[in-house]
Amino acid sequence: MLNNKHITIMMCGGTGCLASGNMKIKEALKDEIASKGLGDSIKVKTSTCNGFCPQGPIMVIQPDGVLYQKVSIKDIPTIVDEHLLKGNIVDKLTYKEPIKKQSVPFLKDIPFFAHQVLRVMKNKAMLDPEDIDDYLSKDGYKALKKAILEMTPREIIALVKDSGLRGRGGAGMPTGLKWEVCAIQDSQEKYIVCNRSIIEVEPHLVIEGMVIAAFAVGANHGYIYMRSGSPKLIEKMQNALLQATQHGFLGANILGTGFGLTLEIFKSPDEFVSGEETSALMSIQGKRGMPTPKPPYPAEQGLWNKPTLVDTVETYANIPQIVLNGAKWFRSVGTETNPGTKIFALSGPLYTTGLIEVPLGTTLRTMLNDIAGGMIRGRRFKAVQVGGSTGGYIPEQHLDIPVTYEDIESLDAIIGSGGIAVMSDLNCIVNSAKFTMEFAVDESCGKCPPCRIGTSVILDILNRITQGQASLQDIDTLMDLALDIKDASLCGLGKTAVLPVISGIRFFRQEYEEHVIEHYCRAGACRELVTFYIDKDKCIGCGACSRICPKKAISGEKKKPHLIDQSLCIQCRACYETCKFDALKTGPKGLRDELMTQNQSEELITATQKEID
Repeated sequence: MLNNKHITIMMCGGTGCLASGNMKIKEALKDEIASKGLGDSIKVKTSTCNGFCPQGPIMVIQPDGVLYQKVSIKDIPTIVDEHLLKGNIVDKLTYKEPIKKQSVPFLKDIPFFAHQVLRVMKNKAMLDPEDIDDYLSKDGYKALKKAILEMTPREIIALVKDSGLRGRGGAGMPTGLKWEVCAIQDSQEKYIVCNRSIIEVEPHLVIEGMVIAAFAVGANHGYIYMRSGSPKLIEKMQNALLQATQHGFLGANILGTGFGLTLEIFKSPDEFVSGEETSALMSIQGKRGMPTPKPPYPAEQGLWNKPTLVDTVETYANIPQIVLNGAKWFRSVGTETNPGTKIFALSGPLYTTGLIEVPLGTTLRTMLNDIAGGMIRGRRFKAVQVGGSTGGYIPEQHLDIPVTYEDIESLDAIIGSGGIAVMSDLNCIVNSAKFTMEFAVDESCGKCPPCRIGTSVILDILNRITQGQASLQDIDTLMDLALDIKDASLCGLGKTAVLPVISGIRFFRQEYEEHVIEHYCRAGACRELVTFYIDKDKCIGCGACSRICPKKAISGEKKKPHLIDQSLCIQCRACYETCKFDALKTGPKGLRDELMTQNQSEELITATQKEID
């Protein structure tokens, strides 16, 4: 066996790995280990999300930290025989460096992990989130004991204020200030709420942070607001609540201090607007999830008109470490006004995507190139959408800006919950903004006219632009209307849904004008404004485009340039996305008629030549 060490194999329990069958692989691994007589010395556990989502299913063999990716059941015998029995790393299952394709077997050396600063996610691949004993072995609930047994509520709030922690789910409001406002409210009854989040962190870390926060502000009952469409996450959190109660970290008399807190899970609707804090509070009260005007703020008047502290998963998850390590430690990374780390979700045509944790102030270029490995082969960078589906578009010339709340907002984007989606030459700025606006129209609760009416009007204009039926004046109208909606909307949906329009026109106005003046969608995303054709000088006749064409509109001999029959082409873009040799090109709408005429002339010449022959 490998160095005769006690080995623990951590199978990633993140949603992506679970969906790809990691639990079946786990059971097969346990059976194989038992069949080799290794069951007493090797443990197999489920870990929190590794963040390396597209590489799943993932397993990490501890204590050496060897990471195997895209594991399947058929790989299990090889892993057991070669790695566990002989001590040989299975090279074919390790991460490969993108340029030289060299094997990088150890998690700590993989660029995706090596450039991160893990705090909230420090225990990934290290413990089982559903085992409280694992959490306790990593200083779990130590901060809670310190806070409740050694500190006063006022001291805790002062510590959080000194740390400079800002809310990690929206506009970045100062957390300590929010706590202070809630704490000074003269009310015998207060509540605490953890707003929903897609981030998969240790449930006990969140619970510990919530208990400390509740003690600081004087709340005795709380809710963990979770999407009803995430049953596995809900199950994990419910199990953690039960374990915490059994160990005396929740309940009527926490750690024998007389302070009590009960927490329960509230399954929220899956509507986007239900994530807004006042809308969430309406849902918990059994009312329709619609936002309410501020002030009063929830910290002053929230659930059942009582003071209510509302923070996100990631915000609460930072609290235990601030209590244990102090404000100076927390401020040791990040910037002066944006201290600490932030979790981001990278997506798009990057070599590596997934969840990362980096200090605030890290540049977008560092995240995309150093951590994610840059763009995949064949794709060119166009922009990055920061802030999730309603975030703004940031062009390449601003990739070196530090990612702080203020700097990102200055570019008409938001940090929000941390979504970072890369856009390539296949993405159309106008069409992407239309997609966001379709989402906003569908998700709007309808309470305020700017969002209810304004988003529909914007969507109508965007439709006209993508269909070649708009004027240059429509672009100016779009910008004016978007700015008005941003200023006048009641909640974050209306205020942020227009950011793709505002940032798109600000940084990519030429692309809008190209749609209007030339009736041309360079990315080939707007069907009415594109013609696909094959560059004969670059086509090598591989046949990939003809095989994928749903209408069989592409023909040609093997190893010779192919041709698109424009009368059959439906502008589905499948060929354009498939070609690896840059032979598929796009042209304006009018080019199609020219090519059809040209094709007909070539066919006539060919037919005439055959008759002569």
